[in-house]
Amino acid sequence: MKKLGRLFLSGLMVFALVFTAVGCGGPTEVGEQDQNQSQVLRVGTNATFPPFEMQESGEFLGFDMDLIRAIGEEQGFTVEIKHMDFKALIPALDNNKIDAAIAGMSIKPDRLESVDFTEPYFDAGLIIAVRNNNDTIKSTEDLKGKKLAAQNGTTGAAYCDSVKEKDPKTVVRIFDDIGAAFMELEKGGVDAVVNDLPVTAWYLKEKESTNVKMVGEVFSADEQYGIAVKKGNQEMLDMLNEGLQKIRDNGKYDEIYNKWF
Repeated sequence: MKKLGRLFLSGLMVFALVFTAVGCGGPTEVGEQDQNQSQVLRVGTNATFPPFEMQESGEFLGFDMDLIRAIGEEQGFTVEIKHMDFKALIPALDNNKIDAAIAGMSIKPDRLESVDFTEPYFDAGLIIAVRNNNDTIKSTEDLKGKKLAAQNGTTGAAYCDSVKEKDPKTVVRIFDDIGAAFMELEKGGVDAVVNDLPVTAWYLKEKESTNVKMVGEVFSADEQYGIAVKKGNQEMLDMLNEGLQKIRDNGKYDEIYNKWF
């Protein structure tokens, strides 16, 4: 009886092992399935900065949006876009709520203390916009003591603040949406908007505004945009840089650039 009992238990153990192997499909099959599944790349943006990022009917559009999707496709990622306030992007990276941020974000020394940036993907600069009947503002020197507008968190806003530091009579108004800043300019609520050249040029072209013009020379011309990642996340940084280089090499970058500019 004892011998039969041992044989019965041995049979059950063998059956259990066979059932487990067949039911689970084996570790090789599971591994292959995981490799075939596309990974999700969570990307933060502030979709109020056309033509780089904007929303139409709930869809994220713009140069940056096409760019990050192209990089994701090259690297085997499904890109998930998250809209948030511009100043919330870096904290979101730090708290692992997003994997990367692309929002016309300039590579600046103070930001490099908090995040890492990819290689630059766009060269930009600042320009001044005024109403057509304004003949008093022709360069950056004429901004002192005036009412200035810019978008929250941008280099334009930082420049306006620097003007105010030199001349306390200067009034600086900050808007979450650059479109709102231009509307305030058209209404006469401010004297000038300081903003990135490609965004200002796009606004004037798309709105067909006859009441606003650009004046002076482009300044802060060494300004460059990069994709931000959490400080120290070298794996993510390398992946994005590799994807960026791939779309430069295969012509996709030029295709996207020509679409928007």
